[in-house]
Amino acid sequence: MQSARFKDVELASESLHSGIQLLSLYHDSLLVRAVSSIPSSVAREKPTPHNRYTKFWTQKSPSYRRLALLITVIQYTELLWEMAAKRRGKKMQWRVVIVLELAKAICRLMLLKLTDSRPLLTPPLPEREIDPASLDEGTSDLESPPPEPSSWKMPRTGLELPSLPNSGRVSQYLLSKVLTAEDVKPPAQLLHRIRGTGYLAEVLYIIRPVVYAVAMKKFANDRKSWAPWLLGFSLEYAARQMCKRELEGTVPGGLRGLTQLERDELTRRAWAMGWWGVRGAFYENVTGYVFYLYS
Repeated sequence: MQSARFKDVELASESLHSGIQLLSLYHDSLLVRAVSSIPSSVAREKPTPHNRYTKFWTQKSPSYRRLALLITVIQYTELLWEMAAKRRGKKMQWRVVIVLELAKAICRLMLLKLTDSRPLLTPPLPEREIDPASLDEGTSDLESPPPEPSSWKMPRTGLELPSLPNSGRVSQYLLSKVLTAEDVKPPAQLLHRIRGTGYLAEVLYIIRPVVYAVAMKKFANDRKSWAPWLLGFSLEYAARQMCKRELEGTVPGGLRGLTQLERDELTRRAWAMGWWGVRGAFYENVTGYVFYLYS
């Protein structure tokens, strides 16, 4: 009876968490509309390369927007679906996991085609860059006239000179307006198109979670088996090395010629590989044991 209550609490907690995530996603869409309605006279921060690129595709292609939204919704709710399926047994749990991973992989393969064979970004939708409170500040500035700047009166002539603005704020403002070569590039050119080995590497990276989930289902009764872990890690490592080799040979200047957006995505994927240290057999045989010793 107590275990059933705990399961109900866990399910309710995850339902609340998923609901908040989805509400945040809807809130972000409202912010985008609010920002687009602000007059151009109100100063805005430069968008990040990630937001420039993803916003370009969401506006250009309704299919991209729908697929990216579907991937995001699945990511926000997949743990809830898994917990609900677990109540009907381990087999049902793994079936749901495989179906969710397969759905995300199909959506990502379609995004790969829609973007003319350009690598995928995580997340596929633009991220929130503006504080909602700043919208109120911007609109209030438009409604009320700006305060008169303080002036300095010259003692001999009686003429008044306006005071100079804070030098730190001037420097910060000017730096925010400096344009780099990538700032003037069309958004689609922030990622190079991939061909041959690079395309195969991206497909391998996309289907890797599906292969790992199928392997985990097969070895569900032996949680300490290294087979699924080695298979999943090998696929991700091979995809990364193939991608880097292709970029080195096709992009002018090699890896040094990559755009900032491409370097950021490669770095993000490199950090994501660290999760293999707390996943599957590595956790059961190594990490979990270490945590137990030091807990």
